Parts: sequence; structure tokens; C-alpha cells
Amino acid sequence: MKRGDVTYRRRSALRGRSAVSLAGLLAVAALVSGCGIRTTSVPVDAGAAPSRVPCRLSASDVATRSPDSVSAEVYLVCASQLVTVDRPMPTDAVGAEPVEVARTLLNEVQQAPSAGERRAGFTTAVPAGLRVDPSRSGDPAGTLRLSSQPEDLSEEALAQLVCTYAESESLVRDGSVVLGGPGDYPPRGYLCTSQTKSRPGDLATPDALRLD
Repeated sequence: MKRGDVTYRRRSALRGRSAVSLAGLLAVAALVSGCGIRTTSVPVDAGAAPSRVPCRLSASDVATRSPDSVSAEVYLVCASQLVTVDRPMPTDAVGAEPVEVARTLLNEVQQAPSAGERRAGFTTAVPAGLRVDPSRSGDPAGTLRLSSQPEDLSEEALAQLVCTYAESESLVRDGSVVLGGPGDYPPRGYLCTSQTKSRPGDLATPDALRLD
């Protein structure tokens, strides 16, 4: 056998194996395409896994309102966002002094969620021992004094309280909720924005407006 014949046969064998490998790759690509999967050369971020928490009460879990009560919206935490739930309030709370309205709403927002609310994924971060006191002499109009400094509350708790109070016209001054604490620090106005509701852990105090 001549040396040239051996070289030719080796090259032919290599071409044959390359053709088989290429055919295999084409077959795999055809299978992938047939399954509706797009190939890509870079990693794809599919985003966070969808939440299974509904954040919505079923009809059977909605509290029945008595004739001598009204419905009030309070903000609870669900799936790392603020979501409203309806809570019954006494009719005489409507038109009451702002501090009384604030106390009633605080009582609702700091209550442990009902069984139905827990099933829907609701929680509250507002501490049970928090209280609301009237404003002091020299405070801006509409000020509410908390038993804890607002900045000492968790961001979620402060966002819950601000957004809940923002739903009541009697507790809003120039679009903001004015809160102070037990110390000598001046009160501040807090806004409830769409970003506050979607990311309460990142916002709340950064949205605060210092009052003159």
C-alpha cells in the first residue's frame, strides 16, 4: 500500500466522522426547534418565580359589616407590598376628632390578620403597643404624636400607618400625613406614593417631607 493512499483514507475517515457529528448537531437543533425552545448563547433571566399568594380575600372571608358600622380601608403587608383590606369601623368614628379617627385606624391596622386574611397571605408589621396622642403646642396643624418615634418603627410598619392614614381626609395635610414621636424632635410629613405601596421596605422615610 502506498503512503499516499493511507493519507487519503485517513482524511476520508475524518471527513466521514465530521459529517456524522454535523448531522447529529442538526438533528438536535431540529428537535429543540420542534419543541418550541429558542436556543440562545447567553444566560436568560426568567425573573422571580410567580407568587402563589393571592393577596385577595375570597367572598366567604370578607367580614360582614353590621348596620351600625362603616367600611374603612387599611393597609396590610402581602407579598412584600402594601395591599388594602376592608375593616368595619363604628359609624360614630366618622366625623370624630382626628386623633380618635387615628386611634381607631391604628387599632385596625395593628390587629393580627384574621384567619381568612392569613390564608390570603396578609400580615402586619405595626406593633401592638403603639399608641397615638394629640399634637402639642407649636406642632403643625394635623400633627399626630406616636408613642414611638416614627423613624424607630420598621419601614413596613411606618409605610402601613402612613398609607392607612392617607386614606382619611381628616388626617391629611397638604397631601401628607404629619407624624411626630414622644421626644422633642419636630414632626415630619410623610407621603404615601405608588412606590411606597409596591416597595414599603425600601421607601417610607425617604419620602418624608420636613415641614417648616
